[in-house]
Amino acid sequence: MADTSIGTAAQLRDPNYTPALSKAIPLGIQHVLAMFVSNVTPAIIVAGAAGFGFGSNSPDFPELLYLIQMSMLFAGVATLLQTITIGPVGAALPIVQGTSFAFIPIMIPLVAGRGVDALAAVFTGIIVGGLFHACIGLFIGKIRFALPPLVTGLVVTMIGLALVKVGIQYAAGGVPAIGTEEYGSVLNWSAALIVIFVTLGLKFFTKGMLSISAVLLGLIVGYIYAIAVGMLSIDAITGSWSRASAFALPQPFKYGFEFSAAAIIGFCLMAFISAIETVGDVSGITKGGAGREATEEEIQGATYADGFGSALAGIFGGFPNTSFSQNVGLIAMTGVMSRHVVTCGAIFLIICGLIPKVGGVIRTVPIEVLGGGVIVMFGMVVAAGISMLSDVDWNRRNMVIFAIALSVGLGLQLEPGAVQYLPDTLRILMTSGLLPAAVIAIVLNLVLPEELSGESTEEVSGGLSGSSKGSLPR
Repeated sequence: MADTSIGTAAQLRDPNYTPALSKAIPLGIQHVLAMFVSNVTPAIIVAGAAGFGFGSNSPDFPELLYLIQMSMLFAGVATLLQTITIGPVGAALPIVQGTSFAFIPIMIPLVAGRGVDALAAVFTGIIVGGLFHACIGLFIGKIRFALPPLVTGLVVTMIGLALVKVGIQYAAGGVPAIGTEEYGSVLNWSAALIVIFVTLGLKFFTKGMLSISAVLLGLIVGYIYAIAVGMLSIDAITGSWSRASAFALPQPFKYGFEFSAAAIIGFCLMAFISAIETVGDVSGITKGGAGREATEEEIQGATYADGFGSALAGIFGGFPNTSFSQNVGLIAMTGVMSRHVVTCGAIFLIICGLIPKVGGVIRTVPIEVLGGGVIVMFGMVVAAGISMLSDVDWNRRNMVIFAIALSVGLGLQLEPGAVQYLPDTLRILMTSGLLPAAVIAIVLNLVLPEELSGESTEEVSGGLSGSSKGSLPR
């Protein structure tokens, strides 16, 4: 319910309204705290896949601090593009930007075991993909027909399925611990389960900011538990804090510049999915906060900001940005539509990104504790995809499209060796699983006739082809 002490009902629905700073600042910080953990998690996952993340004992481990720092900094910068705007760039709406989970399945095959050297190709791909993403704003309205809920729901579900393995590995002790007695120990799982139980308790038995920040608070409780049982020492925390500098500016092209066809193609293709996700978030914000549909200018501006924000992040070592859906629910709950409130949150993120000591503390979070939060977050990604799929008319045609796309995409994720003889670029794209599933779903949805007879599917479905003529029940 909206707090009318902040302003009148008309003011609360106005994106240009500026509440008093005493109200705007805490509301803005609330917006970014709701996405804080999700924002820095991709950097931790990519570093872990590359071999210099948590528990790796790699001499490059300090580079993780820089990646975390850039995640915070450029989430703030991209959010400012949305709220303040520069010309046509930005929606002038309270949109919170953050590092996108959608690109992680693309990045993991690119960096797998290659260390810091792999980052040059990744960030070059992010820059090119970001510029391509911005160009999508010129025709975003014309491609939405090609990405119905069948396609977008499948892609979001695939993103979650690609990542849930990471959550389980983290909870058990992390990839470096695989094969040791420590991996999967009761102590490791106890830390992860503490996070999960606290998160669930806060999510379902509290309201307001306690519920919205359930994952963050769950991680804090898990962090305290890890200290109490000896998984993390105070000396490790103070040492990381003292070694991190108090202030640092980002470095352009810190990891170099390297063209990789797989990276560029992967990031450009995923830009379509990210752009459609942003359209949905913009529409959700205007409906929930102002009770109206988003304008064409707002949708275009948001897409431009997505792309240019990602390209700018790539120059300095940040990952692709997208609008965060958590923010849609928060605006609907508070009833405050002011973009200047979110500007306060963006400034908070930028300050955190310029102070490496913040990242120094984040990197001391035990991987088992992070695993508990990641299990919840990535499980919610899968659930969000299934929720999108509930809008699909599950006739036989759509079931066949979904079946083939899911089988190929998930199968290639589970058995990457099946395409070991393909050229490197194609192999990396195929083993992501996400891109082949998306391409198959899009193409089949465009070329297959609208109706398939029952006989066409019964023979390959063992009598389980389904007969629904409408959406799944809600």
